[in-house]
Amino acid sequence: MHDRIRIRNGHSQNMLSVELVLRMTSQDVRRGRGTIPLEWRHGKTHSIMIQAIDHLGIAVRSLDEAIPLYEKALGLKCLGREEVASQKVRTAFFDAGGVHLELLEPTAPESPIAKFLTDRGEGVHHVAFRTDDIDAQLRQAAGAGVRLIHEKPFDGAAGKLVAFLHPKSTRGVLTELCALKPGATAAH
Repeated sequence: MHDRIRIRNGHSQNMLSVELVLRMTSQDVRRGRGTIPLEWRHGKTHSIMIQAIDHLGIAVRSLDEAIPLYEKALGLKCLGREEVASQKVRTAFFDAGGVHLELLEPTAPESPIAKFLTDRGEGVHHVAFRTDDIDAQLRQAAGAGVRLIHEKPFDGAAGKLVAFLHPKSTRGVLTELCALKPGATAAH
């Protein structure tokens, strides 16, 4: 089996793009070395779609109580608040050196955040990765055997489409994929 990695500089914000190119012979497949996803076989290129960690979601009981802690103790500035009615949550965003912190307060007892707070208390709820193609990223995750909580992205906070991967498939970490809605500009 022949493989090589190509690394090239991207054009925006000094990002690196990594492509893994795999070339397999029919002998490699017969010898059991052909266990990579079908779309990677026969010299096809796979581009990594994850661009960065977008934010860390932190469950809190009260935004009014939590925001002053982040502002006074950490010196961060709240960029804004938003309610996401479909998820029964209110959010507040902070910028911490290019990675955002998203505080999440439940608006109803049956919301996922309320259940998290009951089961685990306040703390880190999820890690969100920004992607340039959320649909393809979901297909890639499903193809790798990851259990999807959402098969289709839905409207989230800050003008983004979001979908979650089940923590039982991601080593105990609730993982969010997010991408700007077509035509939207980043709110935070």
